[in-house]
Amino acid sequence: MIEVTIQNFETEVIAASMTQPILIDFWAPWCGPCKSLGPILEQLEVDYAGRFTLVKIDSDQEQQLAQAFGIRSIPTCILMMGGKPADGFMGAQTATQVRAFLDKHLPSEGELVAEAETDAAQELLEAGDTEAALAKLADALAADPGNDDARYDYIKLLISLGGLEEADATLAPKLSEIPRQLRFEALSQWLGAIQAAATGPHASWTVEQFDEKIALNKRDFDTRLAKARLLMAVGEWTAAMDELLEIIMRDKKWGDEAPRKTFVAILELLTPPKPKAAAQTPGKTAGGIEVLGKTAVLEDPQAALVSQYRRQLSMMLN
Repeated sequence: MIEVTIQNFETEVIAASMTQPILIDFWAPWCGPCKSLGPILEQLEVDYAGRFTLVKIDSDQEQQLAQAFGIRSIPTCILMMGGKPADGFMGAQTATQVRAFLDKHLPSEGELVAEAETDAAQELLEAGDTEAALAKLADALAADPGNDDARYDYIKLLISLGGLEEADATLAPKLSEIPRQLRFEALSQWLGAIQAAATGPHASWTVEQFDEKIALNKRDFDTRLAKARLLMAVGEWTAAMDELLEIIMRDKKWGDEAPRKTFVAILELLTPPKPKAAAQTPGKTAGGIEVLGKTAVLEDPQAALVSQYRRQLSMMLN
């Protein structure tokens, strides 16, 4: 539990809520209901073992903060998440009522474990230890089977490391959903391309053999698609997309739009992950206040590549 004033509000509430939920208790020493609610909140902070942080603001002493939140009666509790108010309640509550309120918004213990394991996996990947990263992602998925981010990252790494059977089994539940999520459809396309490259009718073909056959007929779309899928299987992403664009340019609807769907799958696989909510905008504080004036943001090369090919696809389809 932290006592907050206008001086430390930015750090202890706004900035802190970017990485962990913050429950603000607006109270006053003379308030009877505040005296009954306060101990309940303090005990729940202990019980929830780090899933949220309790801060207390004396509304008499910190009238500027009370006015900023529109506090009209006390006690009033505001849950801050991602730098913004997410929900709140007024008046004295029982422990059961407050638990119900918290459980509606806070991540479960399994979700917290999964997030920690996923973060650790990312650090291991950046360090080049893919096997340890894979183990961390497996632990994340075991802790929170409903975590689609962990599932996606786990399957993607499995495929890249050649664990195709395990990837297929882990992917299967997501492919039975209606509608399918695009990112899992993309993994399915990639997995299918690798399997086709290993056991399909063109498994023994070289790129030169594909090119020789295509040279005889520019509209041999079956061969072009097979070549694109081979390139996709070996990670030659831009070459694969260039081949798919050749089909789309000549016939947008061919093969039930299989070239377009494969192209979109590659774009999805190449799209960099979104930054975490905790990431601050360059030149701003956690509260969104400009501190350095206008700043230039450099685009990630991978994101630039994806944007370039998205534009090319759009031009072909319009």
